[in-house]
Amino acid sequence: MRKPIIEFKNFSFKYKSQMEPTLHQVNLTIYEGEKVVIVGPSGSGKSTLAHCINGLVPFSYQGEIEGNLTIKGQVTKSLDLFSLSKIVGTVLQDPDGQFIGLSVGEDIAFSLENEAVPQEKMISQVVDVSKLVNMEDKIQSSIHELSGGQKQRVSLAGVIVEEVDILLFDEPLANLDPATGEQAMALIDQIQKETNTTVIIIEHRLEDVLTQDIDRVIVVNDGRIVSDRNPNELLASNVLESCSLREPLYVKALKYAGCKVTPEMHSASIETLVLDESKDKLFEWYEATIPATYEKKDSPILELQDINFSYHKGFPTIQNVSLTIHKGEMVSIVGTNGAGKSTLSKLICGFEKIQSGKILYKGEDITEDTIYERSNRIGMVMQNPNHMISKHMIYDEVALGLVMRGVPEDEIKKRVEETLKVCGLYGFRNWPISALSFGQKKRVTIASILVLQTEVLILDEPTAGQDLRHYTEIMEFLTELNSQGVTILMITHDMHLMLEYTSRAIAIADGQVIADNSAVNILTNSEVVEKTNLKVTSLFELAVKAGINKPIDFVSRFIDYDKEARVTWRKKY
Repeated sequence: MRKPIIEFKNFSFKYKSQMEPTLHQVNLTIYEGEKVVIVGPSGSGKSTLAHCINGLVPFSYQGEIEGNLTIKGQVTKSLDLFSLSKIVGTVLQDPDGQFIGLSVGEDIAFSLENEAVPQEKMISQVVDVSKLVNMEDKIQSSIHELSGGQKQRVSLAGVIVEEVDILLFDEPLANLDPATGEQAMALIDQIQKETNTTVIIIEHRLEDVLTQDIDRVIVVNDGRIVSDRNPNELLASNVLESCSLREPLYVKALKYAGCKVTPEMHSASIETLVLDESKDKLFEWYEATIPATYEKKDSPILELQDINFSYHKGFPTIQNVSLTIHKGEMVSIVGTNGAGKSTLSKLICGFEKIQSGKILYKGEDITEDTIYERSNRIGMVMQNPNHMISKHMIYDEVALGLVMRGVPEDEIKKRVEETLKVCGLYGFRNWPISALSFGQKKRVTIASILVLQTEVLILDEPTAGQDLRHYTEIMEFLTELNSQGVTILMITHDMHLMLEYTSRAIAIADGQVIADNSAVNILTNSEVVEKTNLKVTSLFELAVKAGINKPIDFVSRFIDYDKEARVTWRKKY
């Protein structure tokens, strides 16, 4: 008989600063050794649910609790945060926020040192755990020398060394390229099987999570649990779509084709998917769908000629990069963590100085231009809006760049208000930034760059951590800017984004451009996919499985169809 390890009974929680509860009458039981995924749109309450499990609610985030939550048979509100941390280990979305030690070994050993574990035993435990996460060769390495995937492994090791009963992962895939994300899921699966730890994963990228077996998917919306079932049952329903959550692409394609998705089709994975009765409908849909055409841009706005750069002598970061971006294009820049994507954007903006080569803007050499001079032409929007915002009020934040440039006050007012209207923020112009959602903050940072009337906009992971609704809002907003003539470059790990919104993608590996082609061609080229740590899209695999002789065309037609369908749905609702 399965033994419960987490039990919510008629559990409600209201934050101290809010009028209404965030969680309403939650009843949920999670059993020992289960692997459970919690999904939900932004603001649904899934993070609050997780904070209740690891004790941040109510010990750090105070509020009113009704009902009961027991973990390992103990009522949590009668415990303390330290006691809960011995039962529940949390691996954060951003590993950098979790590191204490300077080296891998020091960081893994931190909790053992706090408990005064004898040195000989401590060293043995650190070595054993480092082997478990495949980091035994990096024990002496500096944390700052590690890739994103390696940092996550160290972060995980620092938690499991305490031999906790429950591992809670907060969006473990958000900052990882697709292949590294798949490796991270395989590692979580391995740890869970070897230790029989209960695993809870909060994540937006459900298709990537389902590369490993999952016992249950719990869907949270408006502070309530709206679904609790196994993945095959969930994907056969319309729960994800009704909650503005993205279904796996191959499942969405089946539904667009009019196929009835049933639990018996084992749709939790493209590998296990049974297509016997759906092939004909998929082929009919493919034949009836008209491929889109794209207008070719041919007016260069940004040119990089044989760019070279290294942070450390003898270790090149960017090598002989040459590329041309045309006015009005929307282009994805993709590649593995550490490939040089962000460094390239810093060189373009002038945050780092190239060591050889040229950068041209509309044919003019801007290689020696200052950061200030380039900022009037090229704008950069960071992944986390909180890293850019320095004012309390929206109007003041958007106006800041113009104020610093000495623009007259009446001109500032005119430009700020026009930009806020374009960004859909005019009605919020007198609001404090703290009152905004993450997506709205993202728009504020974009507005603060657009108001400078830059013609090129570079965005680092514009949709990271966004649910489908907010993802669509941000991307439709950027599409509208693009239609007004703004050239947009996006650094992204989101394969669906590059397929859906950018007709062209530039793939970078080891500081070099290894492919410059259509997004579809790049994501269906196995050699490029392997070098850049991307993944062949499941749409391509579905087409092959269905026997469609032009799987690349199938991918293109699905992307165009899906984009139009979602825009129509948004207008309707």
